[in-house]
Amino acid sequence: MLRSFAFVAVAALVMPSFAGSVETAVQLRDKALTDTTAWAIVETLTSEVGPRPIGSAAYNRSRDWAVAKLTAFGFTNVHVETFVKPAWSRGAESAEIVGAHSQKLAVLGLGYSVPTPKAGIEAPVVVFGSYREMLAQPPGSLKGKIVLVNQPMTRTQDVSGYAAAVVARNGDAEAAMRGAVAYLVRSIATGTGRAPHTGATWGPGPHIPCAALGVPDADLVASLARHETVRIRLKLQSSLDQKAVAFDVSGEIKGRERPDEVIVIGGHLDSWDPGTGALDDGAGIAITTAAAKLIGDLPAHPRRTIRVVWWGSEENGGSSEAYAKAHAGEKFVIAGEADLGGDHAYMVAVPQGLPGLDEVMAPLKTIVSRAMPRNGGADIHGLEEAGVPVLVVLNDASRYFDYHHSADDTLAVVDSDGLKQNVAVWAGLVYLIAESDIDFRKVPAAK
Repeated sequence: MLRSFAFVAVAALVMPSFAGSVETAVQLRDKALTDTTAWAIVETLTSEVGPRPIGSAAYNRSRDWAVAKLTAFGFTNVHVETFVKPAWSRGAESAEIVGAHSQKLAVLGLGYSVPTPKAGIEAPVVVFGSYREMLAQPPGSLKGKIVLVNQPMTRTQDVSGYAAAVVARNGDAEAAMRGAVAYLVRSIATGTGRAPHTGATWGPGPHIPCAALGVPDADLVASLARHETVRIRLKLQSSLDQKAVAFDVSGEIKGRERPDEVIVIGGHLDSWDPGTGALDDGAGIAITTAAAKLIGDLPAHPRRTIRVVWWGSEENGGSSEAYAKAHAGEKFVIAGEADLGGDHAYMVAVPQGLPGLDEVMAPLKTIVSRAMPRNGGADIHGLEEAGVPVLVVLNDASRYFDYHHSADDTLAVVDSDGLKQNVAVWAGLVYLIAESDIDFRKVPAAK
C-alpha cells in the first residue's frame, strides 16, 4: 500500500511535456522506501542536540549541527539567517491541591506565561467543561479564582480536533478580564498519559500565570470540584529575553536550467523543552531533507532549484515573517512545510485547475484535495500571504497529539516506515515540480 500511494502521488503531477521524468520519479520512490536517511536525521538530532527551545544552549548548538548536516548531505549555499526574537525560558514549576485531599499535580507552564510571585498563588478553583462556558461568564465573576478549562480534545485523522481544542490554550487574558488570578487548561492532547502538554499562549493582555495540567490531573480536579471547594497552590517561574537571536538554516539543490526558480520545502528546527522534539518537528526536517537529498544525488539535478529550510522559530513564532521579508522578490514556484509528525501520508494538496492537471490527478480523487490548499504551515504562512502557492502533504495525525509538546515526544514514538513513505511522496512530488515548467500562480480564479 505504501508503494502504490507513492506511485499515485508521483503520477499526479505528470504533464505531457515531461512525461519522461516519471521513470526517474519512480526510481526515487523505490529508493526512498528503503532509505534510512530520515531516521538517521531524527536519531542524531534528538540524541546529539535534544530539546531546542529558543534561547537555550541546545538551540544554539542545533545551528552548528544543522549547517554540518546540510553540508555533509551535499547541499550548496548552506547558510544561517538570524533575526531577533524574544525567548521565553521555563523555570521552577509546581502545582498541588491543598487541604484535605492534598496531592501534587502534573503541570507545565505555557510558553510566554507570566510568572507567579516566588511564593506562588493559592486560590480556589472554578472548573469549566469547555472554553465557551468560561467565555460566557460576565466580567468580574471569577475574581480571586484559579480557572481550569477541562475541555477534552477529539481524536481525528486530520488537525481538526486540535484546531477546535487549541483555542482554550489562549484563554488567560479572557480569564483575567473576568477577575481570575491564574489560568489552567487541560492539556491539548488526545492521550490519557499524565505528562502535560505545553505550547505557546498568544493574544493581547492582560496576562496572568497560565499552565497545562496532565489529562488525568485535570479530570481529578474536576471530579473533586463537583463535590467540594478545591484549592490549588501554583508556582510558575519563567524569564523573558527580549534580545534573543533566532535563526533559519538553509541549503540548496541548484537547478540545472532555471536556478532562479525556487521550490521551498522544510520543517522547523526549534522545539519545546519537555521532550526531544522528535515528531515536532524532527520528523518534518528529516522527511523533507531526505527527499531533497535523494533528488540531489541523481546524476543530473532537476531544472529548478530545491531549497531546504530549517526554520528556527516556529513554536514561538517569528520565522514566517522573518523569512518572507528576507526573501521578498525571489521567484518562488511553490512552498511546502512538513510539521505533522511522520506517520502515513494520506492526502496531497496542490493548486488545482491547471491545464492537463485534473486528468492526470483523477486516480487521486478519493484522497487528494481538489481545492486550492490553504494554511500550508506556520513557517510558510508569510510566503503564502505574499502569493506563493503551497504544497500540503497531510500525515495521519490520529496518534500525533498523544505526544505533541510533551515529554513523550521522543525517538521512541517515531515510525520508521512512516518516515520512508513520507520521503517517497515528497521526493516524487518535489522532483516532478522541479523538473516541470508548471506555473502554479496561474490557477484559474474560482467561479
